[in-house]
Amino acid sequence: MKQALTTSQAPTALGAYSQATICGPMVYCSGQIGLDPKTKQLANGVQQQAQQALHNLKEVLAAAELTPAAIVKVTVFMTNIADFQEVNQVYADFFAGQQCLPARSAVGIQALPAGALVEIEAIAQKDEGK
Repeated sequence: MKQALTTSQAPTALGAYSQATICGPMVYCSGQIGLDPKTKQLANGVQQQAQQALHNLKEVLAAAELTPAAIVKVTVFMTNIADFQEVNQVYADFFAGQQCLPARSAVGIQALPAGALVEIEAIAQKDEGK
């Protein structure tokens, strides 16, 4: 059985999708862009957008009573693959201290919703007892 997950601590969906879907022990988080949920504005620059996107993702996970340590797979979309090093540094800082880093793909694409420069989606797993 699947269940939609929403939180006001992350931007509302820009289309017909859930912020995350829970199915069994798995939590499938939709892509988050660097949109501030309070101001509804994109952060300035790719590093700040990556930081905000990861913060938004963290808030979606918190609504599922999870932390970033539960993430098993991440996909990062960038409108300019030349931004990889900057985004990778923000990503590395976000996951610093984790013994088991998530698997990851990084993809260069033509465009993202709302003119975003980066979008980050994740799949997380709940512990057996949760």
